[in-house]
Amino acid sequence: MQLSEQEVVRREKLGKLRELGINPYPAPMYPVNATSKSIKDDFQEDKKVIVAGRLMSRRIQGKASFAEIQDSEGRIQVYFNRDEICEGEDKTLYNEVYKKLLDIGDIIGIEGTLFTTKVGEKTIMVKNFTMLSKALKPLPLPKQDAEGNIYDEFNDPELRYRQRYVDLVVNPKVKETFIKRTKITNSIREFYNERGYLEVETPILQPIPGGAAARPFLTHHNALNIPLYLRIANELYLKRLIVGGFDGVYEFSKDFRNEGMDRTHNPEFTVMELYVAYKDYHWMMETTEKLLEKVAIDANGTSKVTVGENEIEFKAPYARVPILEAIKIHTGVDVAGMDENELRETAKKLGLEADETMGVGKLIDEIFGEKCEHHYIQPTFITDYPKEMSPLTKEHRSNPALTERFELMVNGKELANCYSELNDPIDQRERFEEQLRLSEKGDDEAMFIDQDFIRALEYGMPPTSGIGIGIDRLVMLMTNNSSIQEVLFFPQMRPEKKPLQLSENEKAIFDILKKEAKIELSVLKEKAGLSNKAWDKGIKGLTKQKVANVFKEGDVLFVTISE
Repeated sequence: MQLSEQEVVRREKLGKLRELGINPYPAPMYPVNATSKSIKDDFQEDKKVIVAGRLMSRRIQGKASFAEIQDSEGRIQVYFNRDEICEGEDKTLYNEVYKKLLDIGDIIGIEGTLFTTKVGEKTIMVKNFTMLSKALKPLPLPKQDAEGNIYDEFNDPELRYRQRYVDLVVNPKVKETFIKRTKITNSIREFYNERGYLEVETPILQPIPGGAAARPFLTHHNALNIPLYLRIANELYLKRLIVGGFDGVYEFSKDFRNEGMDRTHNPEFTVMELYVAYKDYHWMMETTEKLLEKVAIDANGTSKVTVGENEIEFKAPYARVPILEAIKIHTGVDVAGMDENELRETAKKLGLEADETMGVGKLIDEIFGEKCEHHYIQPTFITDYPKEMSPLTKEHRSNPALTERFELMVNGKELANCYSELNDPIDQRERFEEQLRLSEKGDDEAMFIDQDFIRALEYGMPPTSGIGIGIDRLVMLMTNNSSIQEVLFFPQMRPEKKPLQLSENEKAIFDILKKEAKIELSVLKEKAGLSNKAWDKGIKGLTKQKVANVFKEGDVLFVTISE
């Protein structure tokens, strides 16, 4: 492991602390009785406090020093005075430990008394401090010059998401996002619990990936010697509980879909699903309006939320637009009653890709998604989807070609999906069989036939309405974040690239290559200024490690950095 100069120095300090008999990672409980926030909220001069946190800044001035420590609730100023800390002749604790062996990022415990500085800053006078954890890597703290310009901010998304623990320490707003996420889920729980609905848990590993049209992750259970799938939805298990006699159940579930990744999709995501007996999708629209209005107020203190350049109003009621009417409004084409071939031709005329594996449902979904969805910024219920799009949904009471379903669109994206749930077992079997035909045509997102779920329906499921709300997208809206990675503590990422281990010759060549998109081999050799032997070793080493790519154009050899 190659260490930076600062990391080497910190390890040397670690050794010196141990030589002084100080354990840099002590085991005993540290008796914290206050936080930065509680001190500021209830400040009393001369009050004794015990706090702990991370050393974030300090200004040493001889035998005195002002510093800042950061705990879970913010920062507070602390004042180190040599004679307060070291009452006797031995000044080692201040002169050696504090001044020389402590570093920014170290976690320390402080016992002291409160006082106010001449400029009115609430401060802790340190009477004693304890090393609680020595930081061996330096924090990437931003610096500010005299003009107020900030440098060295820790804002590279690749590093922030991969090292979220650092991100949380140095970027306070990131922590606020995740605190607000918990407020949002607590608000939803409170709303449903007040209405008597039961929070439950259902299997993540499932023999059949049901409840949605999506590509699943496949694994294998060794003891049972069977394939299992990570759930793509928890719908079918929750409806089994409605069959079993519960009137209302909900679950915050981790779902998994083996599909693409972008700013609004992660392969592992959180959905809240609710199912209530004896209700329909009209009731669920009204309930969802009340829920989201409450969530917005609980999270932000108002029903109005700023998302990018838009102000979104979550106060009820929300607009209701049938999906076929939405397509007609935004494309000028009435697709109602079109068969598969007509829809495919319509999609192509609208400039969309439409292959032979796509049935009626997928074609309408593609047209709406590409041509209509982005228009719905304010919360809007898109309703009454064609039957082919909704294999788990009850047939519309006034139009047998449609279903009683809505999707809630906010800021141009789907936030929630709801059905008047299909409870006719014969109809359900026919819908599953149609999905099987789509699968045989090559649709790898078509649903499996779940025989046990059909059996459950045959025992009788009461009329039920169910909804799934994407929690990650809801948090994005409520925290004004445009990327799902910003609201997940640890988003899925590609494996971290190992640092390049380059020889001096290879590094000399690579440093030149970094400044050139493409360079002639002969020019690169000349700029490197290496002997023939060193040059040969260097360029061969870079191509062997696939760092550099040598190729021919005409009679000339060129070099680029490999992607």
